[in-house]
Amino acid sequence: MPRRNRRLRAEIRESVRELSIQLSLLNHQVSARLALNDVDLYCLDLLTRHGRLSPSALARHAGLHPATVTGVLDRLEAGGWVTRGRNPSDRRAVVVSVAKERNAELFQQYSGMSASMDEICAGYAPAELELLAEFLRRVADAGRGATDDLARD
Repeated sequence: MPRRNRRLRAEIRESVRELSIQLSLLNHQVSARLALNDVDLYCLDLLTRHGRLSPSALARHAGLHPATVTGVLDRLEAGGWVTRGRNPSDRRAVVVSVAKERNAELFQQYSGMSASMDEICAGYAPAELELLAEFLRRVADAGRGATDDLARD
């Protein structure tokens, strides 16, 4: 049993690496089709996930220097992907929001992957899906921790 467990753990690690590569390639294709830089798409995704953010909060989430984020936001705003406005709770502060009218265009690029994921998930029972969801959350948390550790070094 220990040998089989080692083999399965190695297979899972390799599958996660392959998934990372394939998602990076997918994102690269999407960014090229939308005439965005890869980092612009990444920041746009963070804004889509987290909602309205200040430029400094976006920089923290993205692990980027604030000056880099300024350039990203300039490009995204010029392309109509985001808007900058005043924070309702502090009129001196700037917040960045995703331009909702462009969301459909972005989501369309991922429709093939979304449909494939739905198909794959349909083959699993609810308890199995719960296990898979927990596993993926824990792997994502581990990746976040490893990234934070490297950023501190």
